[in-house]
Amino acid sequence: MIVLFLHEIAGHIPPRSSDVESVLGGPFLRSSFTSSLSADIRAYLPLYKPKEYHPGSIGTPLDSDTHIRNTKDKMDASNYTYPSPLAGYENAPPLPEERAEDGKSFVNPQTGVLSGAYQKFPEPLDNGRRGGFDIHIYHYPSNTEQALYAKQLWERIRREFPELRIYTFFDKPVGPHPVAMFEVNLFTPAQFGAFIPWLAIHRGPLSVLVHPNTVEPGVDHAEAELRNHTQRAIWMGERIPLDTGLFKRFMKKPAGGEEKNE
Repeated sequence: MIVLFLHEIAGHIPPRSSDVESVLGGPFLRSSFTSSLSADIRAYLPLYKPKEYHPGSIGTPLDSDTHIRNTKDKMDASNYTYPSPLAGYENAPPLPEERAEDGKSFVNPQTGVLSGAYQKFPEPLDNGRRGGFDIHIYHYPSNTEQALYAKQLWERIRREFPELRIYTFFDKPVGPHPVAMFEVNLFTPAQFGAFIPWLAIHRGPLSVLVHPNTVEPGVDHAEAELRNHTQRAIWMGERIPLDTGLFKRFMKKPAGGEEKNE
């Protein structure tokens, strides 16, 4: 049941040790269990009270309310606005129509300068402690062959990519992830460029979620997390439905306490 009280969001609700202990029975959570969690999951432990847990559901966070009922489905890309991809190039000369030697691709205008994206993740991706991307690699524990492959892959990644941040190998669901998984963090475009192609080959039968971490001042943290895990997400293999209700429960109420309906 520990997994019912964990997820990666609710950054606007600081965990209080007294509340956490009331749920899981004393300092055990802070010592032995939370040491196996990623820093981000530990930072966003939701605060639950046993009386607010309902069988068959995830439970009710302390500050949840019915304001999330009318929140739009944030997985729908049409619910977002997007800056123009050509911002900064408005006055650029027309592109040449010349074809390359293969007769199919185009000859592009050369500037002699590589894009800054080779060296640093573009904003609003997080270039700090959390890292620009989280990689979640899933397996079904009841499938013994798949579970063994996932465990071996976890070990291989730790040996071949020791510079990456690699977390606990979970054998049960945790947070918004409905099946067992382990997590890897990527901090630079070079790491992304090396690890993602490698994983495309070595993931085997496992599904993989690649989602960005963003720093967006003025945007509700839970709402940004929802978008990063859905509309901005990249999948390898079969897409696994996440429990996005966890994110929605922690979206802040607008001023005045009115329900969100945007």
